[in-house]
Amino acid sequence: MSVWPAAARMPRLGVGVGLRPEIEQLVVEHADRIDWLELITEDYVFSPHRRATLPALRERFPLVPHGVELSIGSAEPLDEAYLTGLAELVALVGAPWCSDHLCYTRAGGIALSALVPLPRTDEVVRAVAAKVRHIQQVVGVPFLLENISSFIELPGEMPDAEFLARIVESADCGILLDLTNVYNNSVNHHFDPLTYLDALPLERVVQVHLAGGTYAQGLLQDNHRAAVHTEVWDLLRHVLPRAPISGFMIERDGKLPDDFPEILADIARTRDVLGVRPGGLR
Repeated sequence: MSVWPAAARMPRLGVGVGLRPEIEQLVVEHADRIDWLELITEDYVFSPHRRATLPALRERFPLVPHGVELSIGSAEPLDEAYLTGLAELVALVGAPWCSDHLCYTRAGGIALSALVPLPRTDEVVRAVAAKVRHIQQVVGVPFLLENISSFIELPGEMPDAEFLARIVESADCGILLDLTNVYNNSVNHHFDPLTYLDALPLERVVQVHLAGGTYAQGLLQDNHRAAVHTEVWDLLRHVLPRAPISGFMIERDGKLPDDFPEILADIARTRDVLGVRPGGLR
């Protein structure tokens, strides 16, 4: 298996969870069962006062920022103030990498409150790759792009997997592979998820997201409101031999903190698939 050189230098973080305010105390109380935490970037860039809790969390867990509002696919330039805040957050927590979604969330200065897919064109490949290269220069650590879940299938010059592959190879960045999004899209758009995965440069996969969703109006929703789908575990098994994954992360929103036991169960299930104990990847 070839490995992206930057991925070979990444620390092996293990199995973690996305930090949400509703479960922060429970996460601390169960630190022996959770290897690392993914932070929502905007929680700390837009609300700097929340950074006060980070030193104590950093003593217990590796911390990695994951954004939802970078809007890397917008036609307008990147928000340099946001990038400065991201770089400060990365330095504050000593993050080995940071990430955001391959999409846009703003257009003409208007927040869309959604992760909107991009036209799959050569022009967009070049534009996004240039932005990623700039991001990595500013933040000083590798940047990962995440594949999104989408209810619409835009026409394009290339398949979605090729689109993602060409961007990350041109930008020389990593992939945050959301296996649940792959599964959701395969159900909603009727394609083979294994074929999609095999078309990706899996040697660039640094992190994976694992989650569960629910159906609404005949579509599988990426709402993180259920335990990880059985089919997603099968996709994880498929990529493991070829992807140098450093961090496995359970995403859960919805009915928190009541669902916290299911989060712990999904963490344990991930370790069963990997054949490791808590902290076993480090």
